[in-house]
Amino acid sequence: MSQEEETLFATPTARFSLNSQIYRQINPTSLISFPPHDNLSLLLPLLYTLLHTNRCFQHLVLNRVLGYVQAFTGTYGINYGRIANNIPSPDDVVTLLRAAKIRNVRIYDADHSVLQAFSGTGLEIVVGLPNGQLQNMSSSADHALSWVKENVQTFLPNTRIRGIAVGNEVLGGDDFSLWGVLLGAVKNIYNATKKLNLDQLVQISTANSFAVFATSYPPSSCKFNDNVSQYMKPLLEFFQQIGSPFCLNAYPFLAYASDPEHIDINYALFEPTEGIYDPTYRLHYDNMLDAQIDAAYAALENAGFHKMEVIVTETGWASNGDQSEAGANVTNARTYNYNLRKRLAKRKGTPHRPKNIVKAYIFALFNENEKWGHSSERNYGLFKADGSISYNIGFHGLSAGHSSLLSLKRSYVTNLLSIPVPANEMGLTWLYFHASP
Repeated sequence: MSQEEETLFATPTARFSLNSQIYRQINPTSLISFPPHDNLSLLLPLLYTLLHTNRCFQHLVLNRVLGYVQAFTGTYGINYGRIANNIPSPDDVVTLLRAAKIRNVRIYDADHSVLQAFSGTGLEIVVGLPNGQLQNMSSSADHALSWVKENVQTFLPNTRIRGIAVGNEVLGGDDFSLWGVLLGAVKNIYNATKKLNLDQLVQISTANSFAVFATSYPPSSCKFNDNVSQYMKPLLEFFQQIGSPFCLNAYPFLAYASDPEHIDINYALFEPTEGIYDPTYRLHYDNMLDAQIDAAYAALENAGFHKMEVIVTETGWASNGDQSEAGANVTNARTYNYNLRKRLAKRKGTPHRPKNIVKAYIFALFNENEKWGHSSERNYGLFKADGSISYNIGFHGLSAGHSSLLSLKRSYVTNLLSIPVPANEMGLTWLYFHASP
């Protein structure tokens, strides 16, 4: 190393150690924004080392290059619900997910045992702020800051927390007292991440059910309910400002179960069918999920949000249910989830938004025996409580026949990311780097 380079590495701004949590010692965002330097030899060693040794800095660079925070890698994810007293431990869940090559995971809280188990695994997780805490977070910025420190910052960068879901299906839900506090909670949680220099690493969102829509058929006619709009529009304005997507819980199963006499089950299951035709869009739909997603896009466009992305945060099919729940059986659950997996693997968009690749989190990882409500609520899992598969869609379970999975070692997987970085962004013509977990 030259004398000039030694001087650069010795400055307070650049001082770091390879094994430290870099965001606690420097401001990575300022490094990403540095102006073109007269002597690139002074900057390249620092950048090269940071990009090869610190995942936090790598994601900051990616987010700056792409222009927004990304909480989803690829197209396929899963919801890891834990309202059960008989499911595998978080450590065994990690083994299961890695064997299934499922990288994106959502949980409905920020349970520390789960976050610790995910440390160093390469799995990317969205944590949840439960509805019961929204009032507290909305009324106190200090409480929001403490929550983010304790449940997010503490586990970074080893646990790849990529998002915070603030509440779940709040707007359109039964608890009207939460409708008015959701935006305040979202803003305080976001401001907390910004204060901790995590806003370029952790995406803020909230999931919505179809209860927020007045109508969704045909897709082009979809609009937000009048009673929801006064709360939804300012929320969407803020999400547009910070680059967050519209998160949708979409269930063709629920639509079919509510009206089996008039809905073709093949249309709901991605099976061959005549489908539907939207005369306004002049588009044909061969499956209901695409139509539901485009309905959400139509509602956003009608509200003035033409560029916001829709991500499916829940979708699935129950393998069992009450007698009144038409279509809730193992055959249909397998068909839906198998075909959904194939559809997502194609990495394509919807008829109305062909360039917006569909991304979805499947509901759910396990059957949850302590959930209340209809029997279907306890039977959405791709896996049973003992870790064995509920039905075969190509995944292996933790059953005796696959007991070797339990002995898998946690190993690091190296992904090569060749990202061209514009010269006006970093003062470099091109920068290529590896991103290693």
